[in-house]
Amino acid sequence: MAKAIFGAGCFWGVEAFFEKFEGITSTRVGYIGGNLENPSYEQVKTGKTGHAEAVKVEYDPTVITYSELVNIFFETHDPTSKNRQGADIGHQYRSAIFYNDPSQKYIAEEKIKEWDEKGTFKRPIVTEVVKTTTFYEAEEHHQKYLQKNGSVACGIG
Repeated sequence: MAKAIFGAGCFWGVEAFFEKFEGITSTRVGYIGGNLENPSYEQVKTGKTGHAEAVKVEYDPTVITYSELVNIFFETHDPTSKNRQGADIGHQYRSAIFYNDPSQKYIAEEKIKEWDEKGTFKRPIVTEVVKTTTFYEAEEHHQKYLQKNGSVACGIG
């Protein structure tokens, strides 16, 4: 299986959105891009660790492509809003694509150009495209949070 990591605000809703698509074999929520080893949710939500809430997606590239995943990513959130998704404000809620190799980087950058050019959003996309660093899985009670709690909306607890 191939892997992709996306940050698009509160990770609970992003995970639930990605899970709906055929070819996605696994999702895990966690933290990436910060300066603290093994951060906790309580630490990350302060915005002081530098981490983004993110979703690691494992997928079968013979069923769904990385390009399709990036399109799904742009459908999950507002990529024109810097460090904010809805009521969630801070660098930990940034729009970011964490690439694993030059091919993923290229596809992500091309998709940003494509989405900007087609004018879906009223403002330019501000999504960061950055090399993957260590992904720390969130605590188990955050995995599949919306499924476990019967929620249909994302919020910060």
